[in-house]
Amino acid sequence: MKKLFKDFKDFINQGNVIDLAVGVIIGGAFKDVVTALVEKIITPVLNCIGSDADGKLSALRFEIIPGNEATTVEFGAFISSIISFILMAFIVFLIVKAVRKAATLGKKKAREEEAETTKTCPFCKSEIDIEATRCPHCTSELPEEADSDAE
Repeated sequence: MKKLFKDFKDFINQGNVIDLAVGVIIGGAFKDVVTALVEKIITPVLNCIGSDADGKLSALRFEIIPGNEATTVEFGAFISSIISFILMAFIVFLIVKAVRKAATLGKKKAREEEAETTKTCPFCKSEIDIEATRCPHCTSELPEEADSDAE
């Protein structure tokens, strides 16, 4: 039983569980933002374009049997949900794209710094220190123009 609780404690203390919890909380708040965007901004614009007499997108419906509410297909609410889904997916796409770009910015700077301190041996193509006069891999003496190109 102690091993079970220890395993559970180790599981909870992993960063993945905390990241998941934060993601769920932020996702719930994000859903509210997108819902408000759809209901308060996009739906009124779509209502201006054209809908039924009361001017609400969610009120769009099709009566299979006129006068019988049980046979009414309310497709306006479905269209509103589709718009909300597409907007949420697009915004998540933009956020993921921005995060990936931000992650590669740090890697590019690290590569640039690394390129400043190393050069390539013209004989064995190994990466060597920029100040080296002899390649430590193939022991070739490096020509003078290789030193001047690196500076």
